[in-house]
Amino acid sequence: MKKIAFKTLGCRLNLFETDALVSQFSKKKYQVVDFEEEADVYVVNTCTVTNQSDHKSKQVMNHVNRLHPGSLKIVTGCMATNYKEDLEKSEKVDFVVDNDHKSSITSLVDAYFNGEVVTPDTFAKDLFGYEPADETFHTRSLIKIQDGCDNFCTFCIIPKVRGRATSRTKKDILENIRQVVEFGYKEVVLTGVNIGRYKDETTDFEQLVEEILAIPGDFRVRISSIEPDGYSESFFRLFENPKLAPHMHICLQSGSEDVLLKMRRMYTAKFFKELSENIRSRYPGFNLTTDIIVGFPGETEENFQETLKVLKEVGFGHIHTFKYSVRRGTRAERMDNQIPEKEKTRRSELVRQLSDDMKMEYRRSFVGKEQTVLVEQFDKNGFATGYGEHYVPVVIKQKDLRRNKFYKVKLTDIEMTDEPVLTGEILTS
Repeated sequence: MKKIAFKTLGCRLNLFETDALVSQFSKKKYQVVDFEEEADVYVVNTCTVTNQSDHKSKQVMNHVNRLHPGSLKIVTGCMATNYKEDLEKSEKVDFVVDNDHKSSITSLVDAYFNGEVVTPDTFAKDLFGYEPADETFHTRSLIKIQDGCDNFCTFCIIPKVRGRATSRTKKDILENIRQVVEFGYKEVVLTGVNIGRYKDETTDFEQLVEEILAIPGDFRVRISSIEPDGYSESFFRLFENPKLAPHMHICLQSGSEDVLLKMRRMYTAKFFKELSENIRSRYPGFNLTTDIIVGFPGETEENFQETLKVLKEVGFGHIHTFKYSVRRGTRAERMDNQIPEKEKTRRSELVRQLSDDMKMEYRRSFVGKEQTVLVEQFDKNGFATGYGEHYVPVVIKQKDLRRNKFYKVKLTDIEMTDEPVLTGEILTS
């Protein structure tokens, strides 16, 4: 039995694609092992959204080449697409598989071990050629509904490495979800590059989610990262359905109108605030999380303070903070007034401090309330850990619970580990 190991960097779309590959290799009787173990094949699914992402991807590839020189080494993902020609010249990698051909990695490896002379381009391009995954690294089942983006924000490399926006057929998505629910998954996460722009013939994102919620079964639906545009006002009525988790990660990027315009974002900070107020007025306690880029070219101190003001007004449950990275081939690369790295670091630290404060305040508001927690794993004390419907982490202070099961929990306290975590006990009828 051949052994194969995976390392995934970056977004949930990469996680979905790795999970699907893991399931495919398991069905073909490969033994999936930890990335630090000895294996016949190593697959590194890379990210290239920032300079730091490139650096991490290169570190992982160097690590594999140093420790396992005789193994088959495959690099795929966005960095593999962005730097394909350079990586193909490297002796550290056996195959460079771009995103268009990622779903064919299983066939590529099989052909290699059968002695066939093949390249990734031997196989047809297929962005959605992944079977429903019954064995993955996660309790949640990630569902890819869309790929690529047509927005062309001035800072973003994603349209280059993921291509133009393409939607998976509604029929395939619904069948995928029915199958993973039959496999026993209790939570599905809808993911893609720009999922709010989903369109399959007459079906848009709102209609797709509505049909997913109508699928029978004891499961809940979570929406992955999404842009603030592309779905209608009526979309938010869907959160009245208890199957749809009251949490959205909506990408703000900046609270400055001037910076948003330079970024070529398709909304204003004013619109974003009104959107958040609308959601919270309908669903108090709704968890809004976001992304923020600091140090975009030309971002003044006044612009940065405008961003901090909007963050405080919205009151996010968590903020992913990124220092702007120059991406080769983007419009922002050619912009004047690039911000010094030291200043980017100062600004990112201020946003992180604010995020930590808001995260603690938001999670503390749940003490005394109830959450439906999906158990994912167990801590060193044997207590179950998982997430409530609002995507707040919970430790259930009871033992002998079951993984991948919902428990109604009364939240009693909050503890500080690496981050604030709620604790609670199961409610008994």
